[in-house]
Amino acid sequence: MTTLSPTPRMIARKDGAIGWMIFNNPERLNAVSLDMWEAVPAIVSAFDADPEIRVIVLTGAGERAFVAGADISQFGESRSTAEGILAYEQATERAFNAIAEAQKPTIAMISGFCIGGGLGIALSCDIRIAAEGSTFGIPAAKLGLAYGASGTGRLVNVVGPSFAKEIFFTARRFTHDEALSMGLVNRVTTKEALENFVRDYCALIAENAPMTVNTAKQVVDEFTKAPAGFDSGKCDALIARCFASDDYKEGRAAFMEKRKPVFRGK
Repeated sequence: MTTLSPTPRMIARKDGAIGWMIFNNPERLNAVSLDMWEAVPAIVSAFDADPEIRVIVLTGAGERAFVAGADISQFGESRSTAEGILAYEQATERAFNAIAEAQKPTIAMISGFCIGGGLGIALSCDIRIAAEGSTFGIPAAKLGLAYGASGTGRLVNVVGPSFAKEIFFTARRFTHDEALSMGLVNRVTTKEALENFVRDYCALIAENAPMTVNTAKQVVDEFTKAPAGFDSGKCDALIARCFASDDYKEGRAAFMEKRKPVFRGK
């Protein structure tokens, strides 16, 4: 059964105890456009409201990518003004939070590119299971933009501060072996076995007591919340500084022109 989605670029499908959320933009490696971000909370809400669904699985359409990030081709229209940046960031934040706060356990089934906002989607899930050959990274430093504070926090909670800094500072791509060694993913299997591996995990979860699973999910999440000394205002100001910079304009222009950016720290 297919659940209605506000955009054809998002597929929501119920399959027994599994609710499948599929990012359906394969010609752009499932890069997430604004309408796709906006569809995520509605899909999660529908799955949460269905008592037959015990696990939500997020994945990408096609053979090449889970999600290769936000659709940067939209940045000129969606993220070129302060108002546009705010609206876009709010849409992505609502999507990440909807996944992270889902009442059902969530699994990211990753095959291929899991980059930038795609890694943010995966980090918002409870469990990440990847196919061999998958690649991971956050190229924000190559674009002059800043990753959101909540997404940064999720990365730190998963891999720790040192690996999180390595991922951000280098902006390079990491192999599935590196991701596994950092704890960025829970399990790695072959590409051919990936879906059955995930289905077996879903079956294990689905036969357990839903209230116990939900309680464990929420209690573990409570332990990952930032301490009282966390300065959210400082983080918001630093992020806004990046989006207001000349380097951000240069990063966008260089990406669209397919050249190496020249950053000046201004």
